[in-house]
Amino acid sequence: MSVVAAYLYRNGRRAAPVSIDAPPVLADDKSEFIWIGLFEPSEGELRTLQQRFVLHPLAVEDALKAHQRPKIEVYGDQLFVVARTAYLVGEAKRIAYGETAIFIGENHLISVRHGSARAHTELRSQLEAAPSQLCHGVDYVLHAILDFVVDGYMPIVDEVEEEVLAMEHRALDAFLTRDDVTRLFTLRRDLTRFERILGPMAELCSKLVHFDLPCLDVEARPYFRDVLDHVRRIENRIGGLRDVLTFVFEASTLLEQQRQGAITRQLAAWAAILAVPTAIAGIYGMNFEHMPELKTRYGYFIVVAIIALLCSVLFVRFKRARWL
Repeated sequence: MSVVAAYLYRNGRRAAPVSIDAPPVLADDKSEFIWIGLFEPSEGELRTLQQRFVLHPLAVEDALKAHQRPKIEVYGDQLFVVARTAYLVGEAKRIAYGETAIFIGENHLISVRHGSARAHTELRSQLEAAPSQLCHGVDYVLHAILDFVVDGYMPIVDEVEEEVLAMEHRALDAFLTRDDVTRLFTLRRDLTRFERILGPMAELCSKLVHFDLPCLDVEARPYFRDVLDHVRRIENRIGGLRDVLTFVFEASTLLEQQRQGAITRQLAAWAAILAVPTAIAGIYGMNFEHMPELKTRYGYFIVVAIIALLCSVLFVRFKRARWL
């Protein structure tokens, strides 16, 4: 059974458990509602809920497929909201995604989770501990779920930020290894995909703030505006991290070119210094019979002294030019 929790709430307090097969008849009062939480339900379970709560078939199909972008749909007097959850997986700390579909009616809220690592058990306990908020109805529960999903993004951003800053430090101290470069591009790819999730999430929250929607009171809009602010703040941080990754790669490339240029200059300087004795020795190594100074008594020492002098002059010049 995929039903994690199913309860009737009255005046902000849990009143009784409910069955998805036969939910109770509710009073026409927002303070009395049903909240059902499911995790990766079967098609039969969703079809049962569709019949009991008159859910729109297109919304049920979307909840079954679980490959939707964040969105909000209006079906008569009901709402269908899709939010994307995110979490880190594996030693490589890749960003993986889940999905939470939410059916909202005047007196019911059904949350369907797919692939999410964070259950709503803790969230439900927090809301039940504050009946003054829970008594206002399903729109405040919707806000709590969206806020819970968006808050789950923050540890991911913090983790990635720490890794990016460490990579920036390594890039300024030494060459990036092939593994570092591979990880850099992997992070850029993950952050780009994350941005594609945050954009629709911000659009979803913006609609909840600015549009007149069924099941949502005007008094709940400031709460959704707070969620929207969180999403935009995370968007800004993700954009900043992508910029830092671009800087890390460009700085690493420039530093590598600078180091290669310094090595090239050193090699060129030593090649110029060694060219002097090579040229002089090459001339006297041609083995012609009639060459000047071949029989000079101190010719060898003079040539060695000239070589040493010229090499010393070149060394001093290159040293002053910071080529050595």
